[in-house]
Amino acid sequence: MTGFPAYEQGMRGAVQDVLGPERAEFFFDRFLEHFFTADDARFIAELGCNVVRIPVNYRHLEDDRRPFEIKESGFHHLDRAIELLAGHGVRTIIDLHALPGWQNQDWHSDNPTHVAQFWQHPHFQDRVVHLWREIARRYRDTPWVAAYNPVNEPADPTGEVIGPYSRRLVEAIREIDPHHIVVLEGNRYSNDFEVYGDPLPNVVYSHHDYAPPGYVPDGHYPGVAHLTHVWESPDGIGYEHGILLPDQSRDQYFDATVLERTYLKRSEYMLRTGTPVYVGEFNVVFTGDAERDRMRLDLLADQFEIYTRHRANWAFWPYKDIGVAAPLTVDPDSAWMRRIRPVLEKKARLGVDLWGGRHDHIQHVMRPLKELFAAEFPDYLPFPFGSEFLIGRLVPQILFAEALLPEFGGLFRGMDESAIDEMMRSFRFDQCRPRTPLVDLLRRACAQPTPV
Repeated sequence: MTGFPAYEQGMRGAVQDVLGPERAEFFFDRFLEHFFTADDARFIAELGCNVVRIPVNYRHLEDDRRPFEIKESGFHHLDRAIELLAGHGVRTIIDLHALPGWQNQDWHSDNPTHVAQFWQHPHFQDRVVHLWREIARRYRDTPWVAAYNPVNEPADPTGEVIGPYSRRLVEAIREIDPHHIVVLEGNRYSNDFEVYGDPLPNVVYSHHDYAPPGYVPDGHYPGVAHLTHVWESPDGIGYEHGILLPDQSRDQYFDATVLERTYLKRSEYMLRTGTPVYVGEFNVVFTGDAERDRMRLDLLADQFEIYTRHRANWAFWPYKDIGVAAPLTVDPDSAWMRRIRPVLEKKARLGVDLWGGRHDHIQHVMRPLKELFAAEFPDYLPFPFGSEFLIGRLVPQILFAEALLPEFGGLFRGMDESAIDEMMRSFRFDQCRPRTPLVDLLRRACAQPTPV
């Protein structure tokens, strides 16, 4: 969303290799300072939003070299965002988006591999319990914090650890803070809730509702989209919009009826247990093609209509980016975009990004791999989303992406603090551009009656 390749810690290391520790710290502090200001809080409130889900990497609050020691300085920008939003009557959900040991197999948990080690090692699990006790202690008397979202998009391959661990985590939080809502997401990236059994008191369960036509490269809406995320189930092969027989095509048709069926399937646990439905993330990827972007806005409009009709709670992802999916976009002519453009162009050419990336220029590499797997391992369905997802994860998103990290860091060589600060001002509200059709759509959706 900001243009870096690979994973966050790798990006931070690449910048530090070039700028040194002190200037690198200044680099990232200026980014956070300018990314969210009073103007952003005011804009969000004027949209009509009543809550913001704030993603946090555990590394802000704890260091791998000093586990179980809380870094007080790491709370600075989180406290600042909570206070700014509270000043405009907006509550916050604290979302631990990246956990030590990585709670899922993808880059957004700061994972440099394709293995979620969090579920294998009690050490990592103990650190997160300790961390959430400290977070709860800090915010237990803060009414403008609406909820704690302790694990974003968990993906426990066995499905055996997540249920007992989540109960342990809730109990640890409750020992410190008996009042705040806790948000638990389903296994397999917020899709599978059968791991939880009976619902817990004052716990809200959240699924993420990404529709394939909104992010696959050539998806149409209404129309056909090629499904890249699949998984095994007792009934056959499950695709993102429901259970399909193994011999069915991965090119599937989508319209508003299918979107609603998807929503209802993902919400089944909450509807059955009488707990609130909270769609914690959803979006579409904008490509710059006017016709395709219009179709994707139509898809979002249909999702909002479904959520309103079913009285679902929701949070849109994300708020601000460099032109991928957000209502606020960094100016393409800004100092940041000019600086990182060589890496953006190379990322696009190599299909490095899953969301919005294309493999047109690397088909001579990717196609033979996929054909080999289809021929040699036709029944291979690795957790969490099948072999096609894994091939894309291992080659462009890990191998190519990591090779790009030194190039990304090298873009900032020789910059002094003044130049860094000026560049990071590219993320300030008054320097960004609204994606007006999406802003208008969000404003209309926020004006709908609040679910109860």
